[in-house]
Amino acid sequence: MSMSDPVADMLTRIRNGQGTNKVSITMPASKLKKAIANVLKDEGYIENFAEHEVQGKPV
Repeated sequence: MSMSDPVADMLTRIRNGQGTNKVSITMPASKLKKAIANVLKDEGYIENFAEHEVQGKPV
């Protein structure tokens, strides 16, 4: 059985991106992830974030 945790995946992508000194990372978007990103930005953990569409899907 495969289990997925989108919040853990988001935080892992951010942590891995910081560990490799990436300027930006890409991940699937959702309302929950945007809310978490807002908190991370307000608290100074991330500089900024933006939502874009790729092939009609938000990322």
